[in-house]
Amino acid sequence: MQGRLPIRLHDRIHLIDGFDMGIPSRTGTYVIDEEQLTIIETGPSPSIKYIKKGLEDLGHSLNEVKYIIVTHIHLDHAGGAGVLLKLCPNATLIVHPRGKRHLIDPSRLASGARAIYGDSFAEFFDPVEPVKEEKIIEKSEGDTLQIGPGCTLQFLDTPGHARHHIGIYDPVSNGMFTGDTAGIKYEQLEPLGIDLFLPTTSPNHFDPTAMHESIDRFLEMNLDFIYFGHFGATLQTTKALHQVSEWLDIFVEEGEQVFKEGKGYDVLAERLFKRVKEHLKQLGVPEDHPAYILINLDMQVSALGIIDYLQKIKQ
Repeated sequence: MQGRLPIRLHDRIHLIDGFDMGIPSRTGTYVIDEEQLTIIETGPSPSIKYIKKGLEDLGHSLNEVKYIIVTHIHLDHAGGAGVLLKLCPNATLIVHPRGKRHLIDPSRLASGARAIYGDSFAEFFDPVEPVKEEKIIEKSEGDTLQIGPGCTLQFLDTPGHARHHIGIYDPVSNGMFTGDTAGIKYEQLEPLGIDLFLPTTSPNHFDPTAMHESIDRFLEMNLDFIYFGHFGATLQTTKALHQVSEWLDIFVEEGEQVFKEGKGYDVLAERLFKRVKEHLKQLGVPEDHPAYILINLDMQVSALGIIDYLQKIKQ
């Protein structure tokens, strides 16, 4: 099995690479090593084998896991929850109240992803198994969870990417697990000394106003760490949040122009990709850099969400 050692981000927080879609540094699972062993995000079901191996590398077993938290229920973050819970007999799953029913019955979630990913769905996501209701705890704005004598996690409602999205604040590291609300960090560009943070505006709950408000909340908190759903952490929290906010306005402006022209998401995806590529070209990123494969994919999904949003508000 291809793999890598867990990445140490803080003296008690590690990141396990889940090789989402078979790609390294795409989607990961965070492990908080406290009295109550806690993990954040499961990734899709094909990632579960990497979580098991990563926990073993950290000296833990699946039996030790007490809490599994998902920031939202999109399959690349929570699709493996049903499979993982069966392997973690002592664990409870934590999710936003709006997401609970979709974990109990993931059929609509799966059909939505199948519409986007087509023939690749099975390879990327299967199996998507239901979670028993008694294994789920709901957490939302203002709720807390004590996982150690000196650590009580705090939950925030953080819509924008999805209405069923929570942010998880870790007071010990002064860090926020932002899921997809604060965008994507492209770790693939870091060896070039380039920090790229882009919004992720996938369907079907994307709301730019709510996303800006959530990002502003993060800015006001003066965080030391942001732990991204994709991928890894940054200490440059203010820079990252401002960058995502600026690109969010660009994405929506491009979307409005495409919509005005009566064109579809494919045209928007092409324009978004071109804007990002021009930006990276100015920074000296070569045309054949592998990061462009991921960026292109992300622009396709983001364009779908922007067009969906514009269709809803302009009906």
